[in-house]
Amino acid sequence: MTTLYGISNCDTIKKAKKYLTDNNIDFNFHDYRKDGISLDMITEFATHIDWQDLVNKRGTTYRQLSDEQKQNLDKDTALAILLAQPAMIKRPVLIRNNSYHLGFKPAQYDEIFAS
Repeated sequence: MTTLYGISNCDTIKKAKKYLTDNNIDFNFHDYRKDGISLDMITEFATHIDWQDLVNKRGTTYRQLSDEQKQNLDKDTALAILLAQPAMIKRPVLIRNNSYHLGFKPAQYDEIFAS
């Protein structure tokens, strides 16, 4: 089974969902805002994807952090912030056959779903 994690109003999520639908790939969508998020979930993500990659440093939520928060960001504080601010998780997180993938590019998904 394939699960896509993110926020429904995100443009990248919309592109990923369209790709999956257009390619007849069955998937579940987990919206952080509607379906919730837990520290266990984020910790699980961070065991398969480097926690630094999970932090979306290009988004407004990250830019609103204080300079002190940005400078003192380590795995524990980052995971706590991601739990409190799920919009700061880089999107999408895709899990397919217990394999974790971050971001969306059509060529990347072509490779993931080729097998």
